[in-house]
Amino acid sequence: MARYKDEQCRICRREGQKLFLKGTRCYTDKCSISRRNYAPGQNGQKKKKLSEYGTQLREKQKTKAFYGVSEKQFRKYFEMASSTKGITGEVLLQILESRLDNIVYRLGYGSSRAQSRMLVTHGTFEVNGQKVDIPSYLVKAGDVISVREIRKDNGFIKLNVEENKARPVPEWLEKDDKNLSGKVIRLPSREDVDLPVEEHLIVELYSK
Repeated sequence: MARYKDEQCRICRREGQKLFLKGTRCYTDKCSISRRNYAPGQNGQKKKKLSEYGTQLREKQKTKAFYGVSEKQFRKYFEMASSTKGITGEVLLQILESRLDNIVYRLGYGSSRAQSRMLVTHGTFEVNGQKVDIPSYLVKAGDVISVREIRKDNGFIKLNVEENKARPVPEWLEKDDKNLSGKVIRLPSREDVDLPVEEHLIVELYSK
């Protein structure tokens, strides 16, 4: 699958806000948004007025970058949301939040979603006692996500647990650092999603 391989901070600067793509760096003064809060490129400091389409596109691109998914995956999730009972935009965000790599990040076992994706791919986690190495795996209410016994000495995991103690865990998740596990109490609601995104613009974009 194609991945964005350029400097991650350029994405945040293009969107004009922190997307927390570089883990702990995003919480320090080294964050590019803190130092250069304007778009990359020689014309980055010039203010551009976006068209209606441009505004909708930026919302979609921002949300894709935040969760680290490709266009093909994002389109698939939108189609899933469209065919599910409820408000399409809110269901779309719920699906994205339910990805295993996002759960690992939310629990603090990955410093960023990119690192969480790598840890999942390397077979570090299990869901309900079964090894799962697919980052896009969608969890359900009641699922228990835990670090596999043979991976509990993983240096990344130990470091992240220590560094992310102060990071709040969403109310829809329950964390157990002693056993390096977490439980999905319920699926997230719109209020649980901290990304400042206007999802209705994404719906409008795909509905054209």
